Amino acid sequence: MGEPFPLRHVALEDKYNLSQGPVFLNGAQAVARMLLMQRERDRRAGLNTAGFISGYRGSPLGGLDQNFARMKKLLDKANIRFEPGLNEDLAATAVWGTQQAEMRGEGKYDGVFSMWYGKGPGVDRCGDVFRHANLAGTSKYGGVLALMGDDHTAESSTTAHQSEFHFLDLMVPILNPAGVQEILDYGLYGYAMSRFTGAWTALKCVKDNIESTASVDGSIDRVTIIVPDDFAFPPGGLNIRPRDGFLEQEARLHEFKRAAQPCPSSAPTTSTISSPPGVPCRRSASSPPARAILIRGRPSRISALTR
Repeated sequence: MGEPFPLRHVALEDKYNLSQGPVFLNGAQAVARMLLMQRERDRRAGLNTAGFISGYRGSPLGGLDQNFARMKKLLDKANIRFEPGLNEDLAATAVWGTQQAEMRGEGKYDGVFSMWYGKGPGVDRCGDVFRHANLAGTSKYGGVLALMGDDHTAESSTTAHQSEFHFLDLMVPILNPAGVQEILDYGLYGYAMSRFTGAWTALKCVKDNIESTASVDGSIDRVTIIVPDDFAFPPGGLNIRPRDGFLEQEARLHEFKRAAQPCPSSAPTTSTISSPPGVPCRRSASSPPARAILIRGRPSRISALTR
């Protein structure tokens, strides 16, 4: 008989060890790893960013806060702060505030990438905050992901809920991952899109993904994001700014932010974004199509739904 096949050493801590490529984790752990990956990707890009997490527990995201609490040392080391909300809308307001951290040049970091989480009824009660925060915008090196925990069949909720329609009304793009791997991929893509478009980005989370486990590729460089360099930005860009008029915010959302969301076009190995009806990408006429996101390995498709 030949030599036995060598076994790779595996530890429970591997799921958060960014030097490990293949990892075994569940959806909630993938959310946490994705935040660590975002911080490390920023560091490699020469950015001094921090992270902020706040929300309110509720199925299927009921164990997310416990997971964050258990990994406090790892989060602290990565400059990521977890602050559970007293309720959903106070948590969302805190997330909105993080996008203003460096707005007047007084911030400690280049930007703060933030995450809100809550279940469907929590999305309902946050309508006022979400609308104002999305109109105000995100910071250039910050960005916001809003995790909507949807329980379509009311297995552990008082109502069956589906939150896409709420975010469509707010004109917030929606990413709908089909598995644990895509929670990692779409999360990173969502932050890039939030920074580029100046809008919040929603990430749909159902129990089939959050409560599932899988072996995934957790490599830092798995996702390569290429943002367009020829988008026709309005004066002052798309990101949050001080002394911004309410009607100016609304005009920017309708005329430019929505156009920025479907701007990247498809390529053979490039995930694509679906364009809302009647909203063309604002690119110069002579510009070639730009690729938005490349995922090493098999082609993947990303759908960003906008109204």
